Amino acid sequence: MKKLLALVLTLASVLSLTACSSSEKSELTPLRVGASTTPHAEILAVVKDDLAEAGYDLQIQEFSDYVLPNTSLNDGSLDANYFQHKPYLDDFNAEQGTALVSAAAIHYEPFGIYPGQTASLADLPDGAKIAVPNDTTNEARALLLLEQEGLITLKEGAGITATKNDIVDNPHNYEIVELQAEQVARALPDVNIGVINGNNALAAGLNVEKDAIAKEAADSLAATTYANIIAVKEGKENDPGIQALIKALQSDEVKKYIEETYQGSVVPAY
Repeated sequence: MKKLLALVLTLASVLSLTACSSSEKSELTPLRVGASTTPHAEILAVVKDDLAEAGYDLQIQEFSDYVLPNTSLNDGSLDANYFQHKPYLDDFNAEQGTALVSAAAIHYEPFGIYPGQTASLADLPDGAKIAVPNDTTNEARALLLLEQEGLITLKEGAGITATKNDIVDNPHNYEIVELQAEQVARALPDVNIGVINGNNALAAGLNVEKDAIAKEAADSLAATTYANIIAVKEGKENDPGIQALIKALQSDEVKKYIEETYQGSVVPAY
């Protein structure tokens, strides 16, 4: 009888703890954030517990493209996203008629030029194929890097809106091959060199400090323009959940994680 009573009390205790745990979890406010897998979702995972302590259940939804995270944010499926820089967001708004805004800058990912069939810039043959991202802002950034390295010259003032039509001097007749950003790394065996943005380089196992043959200068136009941001719908910037997210991401803990984990491929922007 005593054993039976003890068993009943134990089961009651377990059920009570389970109920409390479920109740505590159900009391957390969902915070749905879309992100590219690397490094954005990885960085978000670092602050999941911090947000739970602040009363939010951080739900990270990973995306492999640059369109769905914004359309999902616009239609209310997400509360925020973390994958893009402001020039890309501005371009998306202009094309799609959306009203998405930056709530905070979190990090910067240096663009790099990576070897494909050719190991160095000095060995590039005439007519070499150079792969670049084909979306407006990332292509401009790639072209600015090629100009920085003396491979081409862009029309004066082209800046962050440059396209290959703005190339005014291409003495070695390099062929600019426009590809979706996520495809450039995979195309390296088929081109001489490729210009790859940070998260896609990381996803391909590349490190801008170790593997790139050139990278954006720290004081370049790109370095001061292309910080990756937390994006939200206009008017949601000061929502408590968004502010809690920003506070967690702009912490010393996250800064240390970024510096130790990505070794220069991702740089804190705060």
